[in-house]
Amino acid sequence: MLHVLTVVLPVFGLLGLGYVSRATGYLGDRAGEGLSDFVFAIAIPALIFKTLTAAQLPEAQPWGYWLSYFGGVVVVWTLGAQIARRFFAVSHVEGVVAGFTAAQSNTVLVGIPLILEAYGPEGAVPLFLLVAIHLPIMMTTATVLAEGRGVPLRRIVRQLVMNPLLIAIAVSVLARQVGAPLPGALKTIVDMLGAAAGPCALFAMGIALRRYGAGDEPLLSVALTALKLIVHPLVVLVLATRVFTMPNVWAGVAVLFAAMPCGVNAYLFAERYRTGVAISSGAIAISTALCVLSSAFWLAVMGIR
Repeated sequence: MLHVLTVVLPVFGLLGLGYVSRATGYLGDRAGEGLSDFVFAIAIPALIFKTLTAAQLPEAQPWGYWLSYFGGVVVVWTLGAQIARRFFAVSHVEGVVAGFTAAQSNTVLVGIPLILEAYGPEGAVPLFLLVAIHLPIMMTTATVLAEGRGVPLRRIVRQLVMNPLLIAIAVSVLARQVGAPLPGALKTIVDMLGAAAGPCALFAMGIALRRYGAGDEPLLSVALTALKLIVHPLVVLVLATRVFTMPNVWAGVAVLFAAMPCGVNAYLFAERYRTGVAISSGAIAISTALCVLSSAFWLAVMGIR
């Protein structure tokens, strides 16, 4: 419990700094929007490039592992979007944001340190395999869903081709094929930009929390939190231990990965479309606050003390 608390407190610290900066008038809403744009267009792409070019992929793909985790993603994303649309009468894109928020895990800021503490070096391979493909798949899915209804195929393709995150993925794949390492100075720049993604995103989200709070529908944020912290890891646990066969460590990593609070990338996606920001920011704040207790519970379920 103490370790979970030490991991989560810095997250709240950065959120709090952004919130106080906006509440006191030291920074305005434009600062948060500009910072969000920087994270989405520059910092996160740098982080994707750094992660994908360094990932060590297995010779045979662990399909049971992928299907267990992303099977849970499909369930909670669908439930989140349907709950938002049916009971809270949100727009199509807001429904996409709600589903994305329910399914997106906070990996870099909370998941990585917690899972490595739980499983040590043995958990590093399954953890970073999932980290490498988690964000690209989630962001691509959200973009296609947001752009895909009633929109010409040409526009969808243009939006995808111009998406900074997908450009980063394409460049990363090309860099892996070429195999030439980045020059020292350029690598340092990429590493610095990638390192800035998490802190800047959290600070910007703190500004958004002051601006939007829990939104007009705080019950929706609570529902998305329940999907993220309870339903997602439960579905993954069933799939990883009852449906598919994999080592216990791999199953544990998948469950803990799913049990992490709502990820900040859902907020960045909402900011990008300038809609559903209150939905994502509220759920992220609530789920991050409750993940101290929920993480301790899932650690106990997986036999980690």
